[in-house]
Amino acid sequence: MIPRIKHIMPMSGYNLYVEFDDGRKVKYNLMDDIASLPNYSMLTDVAGLFEQATLDSSRTIVYWNDLVDLPSDAIYEYGKPV
Repeated sequence: MIPRIKHIMPMSGYNLYVEFDDGRKVKYNLMDDIASLPNYSMLTDVAGLFEQATLDSSRTIVYWNDLVDLPSDAIYEYGKPV
């Protein structure tokens, strides 16, 4: 089952705080993604874009624009528990 996100909050240092429906809370750092994935550099290059993180209607994708998004299962698996 794909984990559904209950709440997101962009934090300093390109960290994303995420709460899931099952109660799991993680901090996901996007710096590796920004350094290695196409289009993710927009998050540092476009002023204020990172802070505009939004959930899609299914609550399984965090997205910033049509080119940059992050699936909830990656956040769930690789985020550090808080």
